[in-house]
Amino acid sequence: MTNPVKEIFSGDAPPAPAALAAKVRTLAPSMTRSMQRVAEAVADDPAGCAALTVTGLAELTGTSEATVVRTARLLGYPGYRDLRLALAGLAAHQQSGRAPAVTADIAVDDPIADVVAKLAYDEQQTLADTAAGLDTVQLGAAVAAAATARRIDIYGVGASSLVGMDLAQKLLRIGLIAHAHTDPHLAVTNAVQLRSGDVAIAITHSGSTGDVIEPLRVAFDRGATTVAITGRPDGPVSQYADHVLTTSTARESELRPAAMSSRTSQLLVVDCLFIGVAQRTYETAAPALAASYEALAHRHSPRTRTR
Repeated sequence: MTNPVKEIFSGDAPPAPAALAAKVRTLAPSMTRSMQRVAEAVADDPAGCAALTVTGLAELTGTSEATVVRTARLLGYPGYRDLRLALAGLAAHQQSGRAPAVTADIAVDDPIADVVAKLAYDEQQTLADTAAGLDTVQLGAAVAAAATARRIDIYGVGASSLVGMDLAQKLLRIGLIAHAHTDPHLAVTNAVQLRSGDVAIAITHSGSTGDVIEPLRVAFDRGATTVAITGRPDGPVSQYADHVLTTSTARESELRPAAMSSRTSQLLVVDCLFIGVAQRTYETAAPALAASYEALAHRHSPRTRTR
């Protein structure tokens, strides 16, 4: 059996030294406890760990050499030697006296024009990574189910709930019955009403959000077709998903948390899902969309100012 986490990161370039701490925070939930000890040690003391051999780091963390090497690979490095080089670079960066970073690439004193350019580049990379990793067979199956569904329920909390609401309103405008549930209690009580022929979609970057997993599990048990949109295809949410759509795991930092970095990739996936459904239901979708535009047209007309 292949390791989904390994597959996700095996093709990535090693993260920049400044991104190491963010990478550790992002991947920690998917690590074993022994791997977490190694990851936390290198993030907390890069200079000290850079001076250690693989044996020395294993002894320091109470783990094995094999665990150290597996941790280095999970963090995106081909081997421990490459991780040591990154740690040395990070230590040098911290000792250089340069302005602290508010994200992996953006410093506190960066001009706003540079902030715009760097964020735009990062967003572009996230979109490209998501597109490259998206399983179009799984996407096609999810589209087919949604296009013929009696009803579509969407679950998400926090930033993922905003993505869920975006998908729901798009589907509503092409004539489908779709509801985005942000209250976990209502999500479960609505999931109980689902059955074969319905579709339930869970959006969770971590793949382990209980308030999202619970209604998806109920929908799965009731016979609905279930879809998970997640950055962790090996997470708990996937065991209740008939179809898994994987989003890019973008770099995380103090001011750019997972909730922010994952939103871009989630929006791309739900847009792909929506367009696929619109294509399959075009004969009814086009008139419904035109009717919704017409119903709202007067709200977008310029108003004459009265004195």
